[in-house]
Amino acid sequence: MKRAEYGRRYGMEISAIDKPLELLTRLRELGIEVLVKLKDNSEYRGIVENVDASMNLILDSAAQVEENGNPVVKYGKVFIRGSNIMYIAVVGNRLTL
Repeated sequence: MKRAEYGRRYGMEISAIDKPLELLTRLRELGIEVLVKLKDNSEYRGIVENVDASMNLILDSAAQVEENGNPVVKYGKVFIRGSNIMYIAVVGNRLTL
């Protein structure tokens, strides 16, 4: 599926964003909640507070969640090392960048 088709399908305008760090920076600016899945299969939800070139993240209002989305532990702020991240997903179904 091409990027433009993906964007239309999920209600996103992503034509101006070409790099993952640009997207994460924009998500930080907008205060949009993300889901981060780690290589150990744990999942965290929170708002991106900071991101660097190594994809290290600081999430604010973070919680570890089960696969069904129920919170396991609420942490507040967490640091996630970029090399441990499997994927990052936007929580919700609409996003306009």
